[in-house]
Amino acid sequence: MSFSAPARGRRGRRAPEGPRASFRQLVPFLLEHKRTLVVVAMLSVLGAAATLAQPLLVGEVISRVQSSVPLGALVWLLVAFVVLSSVISGFQHYLLQRTGTAVVFSSRRRLISRILRLPISEFDARRTGDLVSRVGTDTTLLYAVLTQGFADAVGNALILVGAVIAMAVIDPLLLGLIIVVVGASLAVVVLLSTRIRSASADQQAKVGELSSGVERAVGSIRTIRASGATEREIAAVTENATAAYAAGVRIARVSALIVPIAFVALQVSLLVVLGVGGYRVASGAIDVAALVTFVIFLFLLVQPLASAIGAITSVNQALGALGRIQEVLDLPLEDDADRPSSPAAVPDAAALAFRDVHFHYPDDVVKAREAAAAEARSVLEQAHLERAADETVAEVDDDRDVLRGVSFEVPRGSRVALVGPSGAGKSTILALIERFYDPTEGAILVDGVDARDLSRGDLRARFGYVEQDAPTLAGTIADNLRLASPAASDADCERVLRAVNLADVLERSPLGVDAPVGEDGVMLSGGERQRLAIARALLAAPPVLLLDESTSSLDGVNEQRMREAIDAVATDRTLLVIAHRLSTVVDSDLIVVLDKGRVVGRGTHSELVASTPLYRDLAKHQLLV
Repeated sequence: MSFSAPARGRRGRRAPEGPRASFRQLVPFLLEHKRTLVVVAMLSVLGAAATLAQPLLVGEVISRVQSSVPLGALVWLLVAFVVLSSVISGFQHYLLQRTGTAVVFSSRRRLISRILRLPISEFDARRTGDLVSRVGTDTTLLYAVLTQGFADAVGNALILVGAVIAMAVIDPLLLGLIIVVVGASLAVVVLLSTRIRSASADQQAKVGELSSGVERAVGSIRTIRASGATEREIAAVTENATAAYAAGVRIARVSALIVPIAFVALQVSLLVVLGVGGYRVASGAIDVAALVTFVIFLFLLVQPLASAIGAITSVNQALGALGRIQEVLDLPLEDDADRPSSPAAVPDAAALAFRDVHFHYPDDVVKAREAAAAEARSVLEQAHLERAADETVAEVDDDRDVLRGVSFEVPRGSRVALVGPSGAGKSTILALIERFYDPTEGAILVDGVDARDLSRGDLRARFGYVEQDAPTLAGTIADNLRLASPAASDADCERVLRAVNLADVLERSPLGVDAPVGEDGVMLSGGERQRLAIARALLAAPPVLLLDESTSSLDGVNEQRMREAIDAVATDRTLLVIAHRLSTVVDSDLIVVLDKGRVVGRGTHSELVASTPLYRDLAKHQLLV
């Protein structure tokens, strides 16, 4: 059992552990909606002005009533300001919510675009479910930054400043007492908010682990059921869910302190104003109208403060998620080319040549593989497969230097087979050809040109790559075939299907190439899925086909069809195949034997049987390794 993973060719700087975020990291998202946010800011100014005018009008109404002066249109003016501020507030919140939704959309779009362009090594060093969680769950939390915090700041700041100025004019003494009470509560809230942000980042990380666990369990449900491991998987996923729950409880515990603190601050402030203010009215320092106006301004002062305090939990959760989003956005992309131009092919050069190629995995990928191996070992030991568990760990221990001085050539129009025991480095050779990562030392020549002198797009266009147990995408047969050739016609699809002996698949359904294949191709057999992957590569008409033959055992009919399919595609193109069946190997023009990352033999089948003990032993056991 192999838990190998490819590595990256160049090392990029990683974001530090426990990513931190700030509002400035939102700027790229906000700039996409700057016109809407300018309108929101203008509405905030108008709304603040209408709100601040109301206490002054109330004070004037009280003064006129006390003085028996007719109110005139003053009451209607007050009503107009109340209605105006309400209308402005409603429209402003609509714009904020629409913009918040747009920011979530744009962040998801940027994340998806970034993730799909990351070096392959990033996928090997990370859990897929964690990346999915960042796109789905973390981005949703950004909504709170706009709707409950960031964009409200303009209007609330104006109301806050206006209220403080008005209260200072009315009674500086009362204002000073309010500042002491509110300031003390704010200091405590700010200290608590930092704990919310760190707890939120931890919670999102735990949710990512939960997503990975669920994805692993659902994706392997047949194996889990057949192995009697359902309860163990439930326990493992539940453990992840419990960790996410515990992190959520920590957030709730801190949040539960914030709301009472804000409530107490408001109550104490009101009691201070009524007590001290009543005394000052009795002493003649201020009149009743001034006290009522001051109390209304107090509520206006507390309103933005309470809004900010109430938003602290959601905003800090969003900032914790933003840190995880930014961590992915800061990762290096797979570079398209190391040099600006692609040199012309060298006439009569081999289609492919390895020159003293060495390769080892970077440390982060090795650590990820060791973690996967440890998890696999635990499962195998529970199933009482101790020998397989030991072999799994041994494979990881031996794979730091995967290739050691590998050299061979694939002449144009030839059929070359790579054989060797599990962990010999065969799949890594194909991955290096595709430049999923680059050699540590040595060079790979494509038509006589160093692969690193070619853009990755130009390089990959020269090869059709068929992975071992290549994935079948949910959708139709045509959807799978057109992955690399979206303009291919139905006739083209049918042609390549017949070329790989899949004509019977077309005949099963009146839908033809539009017939569904099911999730992960469950409506096809293992051999049919492999041949469908070959057909997909053929449709792009590459000059060289790279085939990592499936290790799955096939019945006689399917093995014969697979051999005929390989024979058919090898007639008019170069073929490099990782062979697991003797029937695939014997007709090859050249066989390269690998063991522990080194070439230990090369030649035809008969030559290697006579000269190479490892190949002779593999051939004796039909090569299924």
